[in-house]
Amino acid sequence: MSGRLVAVLGYSERRENGLHPVCAARLERALAEAEGASAVVLSGWSRRRGRLPEAELMAGAWRGSGASVVCDPFARTTAENAARVATLAREVGADEVVVVTSGWHAPRARLLFRAALGGTGVRISVAAASGPRPLRLRLGELVRWPLVPLQLALARRSGR
Repeated sequence: MSGRLVAVLGYSERRENGLHPVCAARLERALAEAEGASAVVLSGWSRRRGRLPEAELMAGAWRGSGASVVCDPFARTTAENAARVATLAREVGADEVVVVTSGWHAPRARLLFRAALGGTGVRISVAAASGPRPLRLRLGELVRWPLVPLQLALARRSGR
């Protein structure tokens, strides 16, 4: 397969049981991005034992057609999302990866995906889902930025 691979990054909190509104907004944006795509990867784990992973919750809500849908219920961090999607992109010969996430998460996701796919010739773009930008989520992103060098090293090592 050559073509576009759309990667949808999951999101959840410990307290809810179903698809979180942030994740639902990402899934909605992915529907538009998946038009003409060869594959869609739904990526995200379960924060609570005995609960469905984010990837499976998204799969249950997916209304798209045409593209092959792959669930990745094991990625726990953005770096792991990037490494696992990079591996799949190489395996299927994708020439483009579109990462679907939230606007507040997009800069860090872009950096980690570029690191994981660096040197492969695969084009990378990030599509930001609309929706609320709660202060606590934006602050959480700021807290994670100092970890980027470690995450980059892990993404590079895992993604190759």
